[in-house]
Amino acid sequence: MTSAFQPWVVVPVYDHEHAIGTTLDRLLPHGVPVLLVDDGSVASCAAVLRELASRHAGQVSLLRLEQNGGKGAAVIAGMRQAAVLGASHVLQIDADGQHDTADVPRFLAEAAAHPDAVINGRPLYDESVPTGRLVGRYATHVWVWINTLSLDIADSMCGFRVYPLAATLALLDREYVGRRMDFDIEVIVRLHWAGLAIRTVPTRVTYPLDGVSHFRLWRDNARISAMHTRLFFGMLWRAPRLLLRRLRGSVR
Repeated sequence: MTSAFQPWVVVPVYDHEHAIGTTLDRLLPHGVPVLLVDDGSVASCAAVLRELASRHAGQVSLLRLEQNGGKGAAVIAGMRQAAVLGASHVLQIDADGQHDTADVPRFLAEAAAHPDAVINGRPLYDESVPTGRLVGRYATHVWVWINTLSLDIADSMCGFRVYPLAATLALLDREYVGRRMDFDIEVIVRLHWAGLAIRTVPTRVTYPLDGVSHFRLWRDNARISAMHTRLFFGMLWRAPRLLLRRLRGSVR
């Protein structure tokens, strides 16, 4: 890694007090500073996060958001704080232990080799994943392929990825991106529209260590459906440029 490549790990946390300690223990051996973003967690989780940040002072920082704003809001706040702390890139990973932290070096090596690209995880599930969950994800994938006029984004819902920070913050400063469970999907589509390359890293995904899921079936599916509609109409006026880009071979 060059001196200009300064990654930070950003972990949005909302009431994952039983899983975050294990997740952090698995992240720290990689030698990358970690920023925990407490997204308005209950007092017991907030206390766990304060203790972890104190115990690992110098390796772990803590940003507390007093009110829960959603996963996207927490990641965005974490990105802005990481930029203040000198980060060039942010590796986003979930707090619940579903992502394979052993793959962190692979993601960071890919980001160091391609610093202007988004390094995006493509989940490899075991047999325990419910069929309904896979069907729902595939429906979103199809919409993303339509809204980007490409197959460049293999999986838009994986919360394990590396963002080039300057380009991502510039996008967030000029465009609205969903603040809750729609964030992961919308931000990567808009970064693709902005011309950033998307590079894929397959990674194993398991069910959360603590069994806590903040996905609310009706509310979040309605929010994601509205987002797909918004992106579709955004794609329509961008379509000539997106198609021209593909013809010129600039999208990989």
